[in-house]
Amino acid sequence: MTEIDFYIHAEDRMQVACTLAAKAYERGLRSLIYVSDKSTADRLDALLWNFQPLSFVPHCRGGDRLASSTPILIDHQPEVIDRDDILLNLHPEQATFFSRFQRLIEIVSEEDEDRLQARERYRFYRDRGYEIRTHDLSRLNKRGR
Repeated sequence: MTEIDFYIHAEDRMQVACTLAAKAYERGLRSLIYVSDKSTADRLDALLWNFQPLSFVPHCRGGDRLASSTPILIDHQPEVIDRDDILLNLHPEQATFFSRFQRLIEIVSEEDEDRLQARERYRFYRDRGYEIRTHDLSRLNKRGR
């Protein structure tokens, strides 16, 4: 059964996604960062290029010719998926294909709309019997200031 983690109170969802994707890569895991549209994918792609100044976080789009050999994919089209380790969901709705993955990570900001959508996704998973772990990032937010 898919392991589900909610990271709540994220100041910047994309930054958190980059951090978690980089950690997964360091552990030899393959990830899909699922976003809602092409412009979000573009922003995340640019962020990952500059994320770690002294190292590279290998990533590409799902439709790229190197997708099958690249550890981190960014896409808004679920039909291009060729992996099953980690799904980082930045989409406002639950990914209908989430159960293909060993682990699902939901990243929730402090914005009201995002929190409401996340609560719906949380209920969806809970009502289907998934155990959900929650990680509160608010303490990290305060330490970083």
